[in-house]
Amino acid sequence: MAFHLRREETLDGEQLRAMLEESPARAAQAILMAAKEGVLDAQALLGQILLDGRGIERDQTLALRWFRIAAQGGHRMARNMSGRCLEHGWGCTADASAAAQEYRLAAEAGLDWGLYNYANLLATGRGVVQDQAQALALYRRAAQLGHAKSMNLLGRYLEQGLFCVQDLHAALDWYRRSAEAGDFRGQFSYAALLAEQGQVEAALEWLRQALEGGNLKFLGVARRALQQAGDPRIRAMAQVYGRREVELGAL
Repeated sequence: MAFHLRREETLDGEQLRAMLEESPARAAQAILMAAKEGVLDAQALLGQILLDGRGIERDQTLALRWFRIAAQGGHRMARNMSGRCLEHGWGCTADASAAAQEYRLAAEAGLDWGLYNYANLLATGRGVVQDQAQALALYRRAAQLGHAKSMNLLGRYLEQGLFCVQDLHAALDWYRRSAEAGDFRGQFSYAALLAEQGQVEAALEWLRQALEGGNLKFLGVARRALQQAGDPRIRAMAQVYGRREVELGAL
């Protein structure tokens, strides 16, 4: 089938991504045409496929240009992605301060990813004055919007009593929500707290799920943590994580 988009059409990101699944190269050309005609979702997605090299030649500089165009038109995720490019130096010189400004605007527009990314910079003091209390507030807002990674980090603040009153019950609940939403770090955090409370079988199941989705860096950190576990069944998972670490490292 042929793909056609017009300025007056209001396709969301999900529809545009479905087009890419069917035929990446053909969809990329249709998205390019729609982006040039001013379709905001197409402009933002064009930036993403240029960044990834999906269906089109990879070009990080051009990706950032399209993210900025869509952001100027009011596209919140494009604003957030402009921040990502600036933070990581994709198609530009890395500039944490400029990235923070983009994330702040995305956060002020109510985007969960903008809240999360701006909070990350505030928590670490990259590009902004470090402000853990504000970071916590932003993680909380993003978590309440359903952002899985923010749920996990909110749980960590609550578990450790960082810049808030310690609340293990609330921490467990946020870890559970993060885990059920599919975040592998949330799954690991939930498993760890369940194990501390003696719910080892439930913890093992969540550790297995975290193993499936975890990236190489996470697996190494998780393996070392599991090696220190008190319960031998939990410690045994360190070997499983180690094997998966080797598999991913060989890819």
